[in-house]
Order: sequence, then structure tokens, then C-alpha cells
Amino acid sequence: MRKESFVQPDPAGWLEKFHFSIPIKVRYCETDMLGHVNNVSYFMYFEQGRIEYFENLGLFDSMFGKEKVAVVADLECQYLAQMYRSDKVQLHVRVASIGRSSLDVEYAVVAENLLKAAGRGAIVLIDAGSGKSTPIPDEVRETIAAFEKEGLSGA
Repeated sequence: MRKESFVQPDPAGWLEKFHFSIPIKVRYCETDMLGHVNNVSYFMYFEQGRIEYFENLGLFDSMFGKEKVAVVADLECQYLAQMYRSDKVQLHVRVASIGRSSLDVEYAVVAENLLKAAGRGAIVLIDAGSGKSTPIPDEVRETIAAFEKEGLSGA
């Protein structure tokens, strides 16, 4: 059973929604014996991109501080085409929606001008003391909404 893709309306239209990206240097240790990027490596790329996204917006301390920390609640990757160590990779990251205490984050892995993989996942802001979810601060919402502009739901 094939899962419906969140890449909508089509890959090109979906990629236009992204306003932040970073280059990814594929390391030899991230490949398999055939030279393909190993499936678990994409999740490391997602983490790196997510951290750099929040740093770029000046939100790192708000999302990964001592009192509150954003944790991954779910994460998925749709592998669309093979990728190799020699590929010049660009990772695109965006917040697609904001809930009370969670953000839905999307990831696009592009190489050779082709969408190689698409990812999405929810992160939840947790109060470090209680271990329970806590509301996303208004300043975080406002900063993300101003950066993402159109296409953001739940802001």
C-alpha cells in the first residue's frame, strides 16, 4: 500500500514553498557498499537542517534551551531517487504548520536539480522540568510566520 505524498501540488510547486536551504557534503561513511547514500543518513541531514533553520531565525535558544527543548515526535522520509557520495546536495527546510506545542517541518533533498528525497516530521516543545508539552511562544510563532509567509498553516 503506497502512502499518499505530502509533496503537493507537484515536486516543483512544493519546492517553491521553501525559503531556507543548506549544502550537504555527503561523507564516505554515509554510503553503502554500492556507493549509495544510506537510508539512515537522510535523517542526520534532516536534523542538521532543522538545527541550522532555527539558528538562522535566531530561535535556537527558544527551541533548544535549558527550560524548553524541541524533541522529534515523528519523522519520515520518502526516497525518490538514488543519491551518491559525489552528488552536490542541497537540503531545503521549512515549517509547514504550527500547532499549540508542535511544528510540522518538511525537508527536500535535491541533487542535480532533482528531488531525491522528501521528509516531514513533527517536533514538540517540551518543558524540561515536567517533561510535558508546552505552548510554542508567541515570538517563535511570529518569527516563523514572518519568514515562511504564505503556505504556513496554523500560525
